[in-house]
Amino acid sequence: MSKVRIVTDSTADIPVEDRERLGIEMVPLKVHFGNETYIDAVTIQSQRFYELLAESSALPTTSQPSPVDFLDMYKKILAEEPDAQIISVHLSAAMSGTYQSAVLAKSLLEEQADITIIDSKSASYGFGLLVVAAAEAAQAGKTKEECLELIHHNRENTGLFFLVDTLEFLQKGGRIGKAAAFLGSLLNIKPILSIDDEGEVTSIEKARGQKKAMARIVELLKEGGYADKEVKVIIAHAHSVPAAEELSSLIKSHFQVKHLSYTSIGPVIGTHTGPGTVAVFMLPV
Repeated sequence: MSKVRIVTDSTADIPVEDRERLGIEMVPLKVHFGNETYIDAVTIQSQRFYELLAESSALPTTSQPSPVDFLDMYKKILAEEPDAQIISVHLSAAMSGTYQSAVLAKSLLEEQADITIIDSKSASYGFGLLVVAAAEAAQAGKTKEECLELIHHNRENTGLFFLVDTLEFLQKGGRIGKAAAFLGSLLNIKPILSIDDEGEVTSIEKARGQKKAMARIVELLKEGGYADKEVKVIIAHAHSVPAAEELSSLIKSHFQVKHLSYTSIGPVIGTHTGPGTVAVFMLPV
């Protein structure tokens, strides 16, 4: 039977030990601080990134992998297993050209390789959890079709909300205007963000202060129908353990949490959301 191999990119924010345990291949994006270029999750990890961010006067920039980066990865897998069936799951195409690079790479492969490329229409562990679940299924001997079905099912059923600590990074990245950012900071406004069906970051609503914002996230998840189900929860944070712990204890007191774990928001996503961001990803089990 052909082996199902899973490929993703660094913005899935999957801890390295999980990638290694599950045999997930990762194509990294890059982060640029002035003339210095770092490879996301390879030559720079979250902690160092947030240290550099605090020291830097200018906002770093990010860049997607090239089609050749994906081509090399697909060729490596096919050299190891010529009949491998590849599922390649990537950052929302509305946010990055990463997905398009993967599509181009597939078209450059001369041999008829079995590769399915998926636009996750999500970011960070919003699609990291899709990748992990697919890799677990592949390891358990599920077929490619079963793995794909699981990815689509989980994508439809994942609840996710982000809370940014400051509007500064959204403003610098062109997501909101300067006046709105200034006013928001002045009034301690915390926007509650999510990702819509098109894979775009969307502002759900605003709350005054972090405690109210977290309480509102709990309400929104209840409204989403998660209160009466056992759930798997992943809390992601950008160099902000206290916020992650505060949100997780709130989640545990309101939901039937079967599994809870933490991950770091990596350098590429962190460039756009800033330090102090905290996110919750919830999936019925």
